[in-house]
Amino acid sequence: MEPKQEQKLKNYADGWITEREGTEVPGFLKLAFPVIAFGALAYFFIYMYGETSHADRGRLVQAMNAATEASGTLMYLVAAMIVIFGVIVVLFSFSKSHD
Repeated sequence: MEPKQEQKLKNYADGWITEREGTEVPGFLKLAFPVIAFGALAYFFIYMYGETSHADRGRLVQAMNAATEASGTLMYLVAAMIVIFGVIVVLFSFSKSHD
C-alpha cells in the first residue's frame, strides 16, 4: 500500500472555494466564462428598458418608461461594467497559475 502524499490546498473567498495548488482552470470553464459574459450583456441590451414588446404588459412598461425617464448614461455604464468584469474573469481563467 502506497503512503498518501499530502496535497497542498488553496482557499479562496474565506474557504468557500478550495482547490489543489497548481491546478489549472478546466477547459469547459474557460469556454463558459465568455459565453456567460456575452449572454449577460445580450440580456441587458435586450431588456434595457424593460419588456416593451410583451403583448399584455408591454404598454404598461412603455408608460412607466415615459413617466420615469430612464438614464441612458447609467444603462451604458452598467453595460461597460459587465464588459469589464467579463474581460477580467476571462483573462483570469486563461492565465497560468501564479503559485
